[in-house]
Amino acid sequence: MDTEAQHQERDRSSTAGPGDIPAEPGTEEGSRSSLLSRLPGGRFTLGLGACAVLVLLFSTFVLQPFQIPSRSMEPELRVGDRILVNKLAYRFGGEPRRGEVVVFDGTEYFGDGDFVKRVVGTGGDRVVCCDARGRLAVNGTVVDEPYLYPGDGASSVPFDVVVPTGRLFLLGDHRSDSSDSRDRLGSPGGGMLPVEQVLGRAEWVGWPFSRWSSVGHSGTLAQLPDRGRHG
Repeated sequence: MDTEAQHQERDRSSTAGPGDIPAEPGTEEGSRSSLLSRLPGGRFTLGLGACAVLVLLFSTFVLQPFQIPSRSMEPELRVGDRILVNKLAYRFGGEPRRGEVVVFDGTEYFGDGDFVKRVVGTGGDRVVCCDARGRLAVNGTVVDEPYLYPGDGASSVPFDVVVPTGRLFLLGDHRSDSSDSRDRLGSPGGGMLPVEQVLGRAEWVGWPFSRWSSVGHSGTLAQLPDRGRHG
């Protein structure tokens, strides 16, 4: 009976009554064409707008450009470089690892605005500087840092810190010209940035084209175990 009812309903809707005016073929298509004709540029403008929306969404949630504002990450990143930041890198349970270059919101911890630094210590790590050769150590392992600015040591300021769980110890590569975790050891939070403040991982230098390259995550830092053991 249900089947019969469906057929009867379909028949009534498809059969025009005596007083019904049949729909003219192409009415819906005509309405769309009329709308496009009133839009300056027609289909081109509509397509351009759709592309702009897609680019905006992609930039907001996937890969965002970020301009380097200072010399603190030289020599790899220079003032005016535009890097591409992977905003999905830590969205699904992943966390920043030592050696990675990250962009983060420094509000209440580093100052207003976004910053770019290298992760030197993660939760549980003991980071110590410096030995007789001017090198830092993480969990007792002396760290090789080939990305440092030529002539710079690991730090001109000695420190010995244990990074709390859920926080990061961040340093610039140009240590003699970088304001980073070392400068905030006595401040609230001790210079350790909460992981949730990280916006994404720097992946590539996208501009200028002559400097197109991936952002390096090299050195002993990247080879250390995921979680430190300190004594």
